[in-house]
Amino acid sequence: MHALMMVGPSQGVDRTEVREVEEPRPGPGEVTIDVAYAGINFLDVMARRGDAGYVGAWPYAPGLEVSGAVREIGPDVTGLAVGQRVAAFTAGGGLGDVVRVRAEFVVPVPDKVPSPVAAAAPLMLTTALLLLEDAARFRPGETVLMHSASGGVGSAVAQLVPALGGGLRIGTVGRPDKVASALKSGYDVAVPRSEDLTEAVRAATGGAGVDIVLDPLGTTMLETDLGVTAPGGRIVLFGNAGGGDQAALPPAGRLIGGNLAISGFSISRLWATAPHRAAAGLRRVLDLIAEGRLDIAITEVGSLADVPAVHQLLAEGRGDGKYVAHLQG
Repeated sequence: MHALMMVGPSQGVDRTEVREVEEPRPGPGEVTIDVAYAGINFLDVMARRGDAGYVGAWPYAPGLEVSGAVREIGPDVTGLAVGQRVAAFTAGGGLGDVVRVRAEFVVPVPDKVPSPVAAAAPLMLTTALLLLEDAARFRPGETVLMHSASGGVGSAVAQLVPALGGGLRIGTVGRPDKVASALKSGYDVAVPRSEDLTEAVRAATGGAGVDIVLDPLGTTMLETDLGVTAPGGRIVLFGNAGGGDQAALPPAGRLIGGNLAISGFSISRLWATAPHRAAAGLRRVLDLIAEGRLDIAITEVGSLADVPAVHQLLAEGRGDGKYVAHLQG
């Protein structure tokens, strides 16, 4: 079988290659999946550049979400059948013909959900849903500010807010040419981060500020986040897209005095430590898609060989929305 492999840390595509590897077999509590589509994510880029905590050893097999059919079932697995159409979080190796996963990471895909969209659900769509519902405690009518609004998670948040009851959606983007993409995905207001964001966001909310900030940029925007969040607001940090060291969080007195909350979220750690919660989120987004309440635009690439170029697009901030690789089927 073939799989994408990263042979060492790099800022470019030079150390990513398609290799012939041994087909995995499931152990106790595991299944293997014939991968039809695999999601391509910025977490792959963070692993590729060698960010701390993303790669245990080189070579590394990227790919964290897939859709496909169950190939083989290991001992002690119930509730799944060979040939069943599923989506799964993979904890690595998803960008390959066959992937081995823990059975608790696997969720059946409803008939009305297209396989390319299902491949975007275990990581990207589940992240967007749980950011809003669990981490930020979104309530209908609240205003949401999303950094990196033109990316995959940002596009999903724009679609999920109305599905969860509606509210003003404000997005920030890293480049002025991304404004149109953010607006197309559903944001009511989109602002380049080169502008005075505090002023722009305050103006968009009539001076009231936002109820929720979803921030994948580490702590680089935290002062801005604090400056635009209304009393009672929640700031959720869920990544470190720029890499590098994180700054200290503000003192408790500032949060208490501002009636503000800062929390963290990691979908990969949630799958590792509380898979029942992550799987429940995955089931919910698949149901929303099946019911026609959530519609996500997907860009397909045709093979594993095309994936490194997409990783580079994401690394350079030139990606647009969600990408999945078509592997078979």
